[in-house]
Amino acid sequence: MSEFTMTAEMLSSLPKELSAEVDTVVFDVVGTLLEPSPSVAKAYKNSAEAFGVTLAEADISNRFSVAWEKQEVFDSQQQPAFRTSRRREYERWNQIVCEVFEGHAVAEKIFEDLWTHFGKPSSWRPVAQGCQLLETAREAGLKVAVASNFDERLLPLAQCVEPLIGIEDIFASSEIGWRKPAVEFFRTVESRLCKDPRQLLLIGDDPRLDIAAAQTAGWQSMRIE
Repeated sequence: MSEFTMTAEMLSSLPKELSAEVDTVVFDVVGTLLEPSPSVAKAYKNSAEAFGVTLAEADISNRFSVAWEKQEVFDSQQQPAFRTSRRREYERWNQIVCEVFEGHAVAEKIFEDLWTHFGKPSSWRPVAQGCQLLETAREAGLKVAVASNFDERLLPLAQCVEPLIGIEDIFASSEIGWRKPAVEFFRTVESRLCKDPRQLLLIGDDPRLDIAAAQTAGWQSMRIE
């Protein structure tokens, strides 16, 4: 399957870029349609300071990257790989936050605060390019859906955060039981949408979890940067 790198100049020509078989555009969420506001590092810093812990944003960012990648490796080594659930997603984020703040007795409290924080509509803002693409797809008469590694917190958010409001098909990894890049994630979305892989295009920002994974599943993919 082919990959497209989306630029602003391509927005108006989206229909021409697609295979004639594609009739449904599936959007990733974080980094594609929504981004944290404030940033992840800033949110972690703010929460930590509320519990008396002071770390520089750059330090938090580095620790977060290491902790996040460690959990990716862990999930990739399970049998089956990237199987998930509500419990696993909660545990995964707990472990990430506690590793970022390793050595601090209040790490669990920081995690609980951050879990609540990222479930609030006020903690997210739209990504302009993704929003433009969403409208372009709609104007082209294409069906749109959302499929994300976000957990069940995505479902209530989708009811009150633009541009997710009004999208009927919202798929969160913890609810379908798989995380990208598992091919089962894509097969589950196909089944629930009653679509063939040839009919689906994934738009996302992550080269591995979105673009390469979608291509492996037989979808077309389009990357925004």
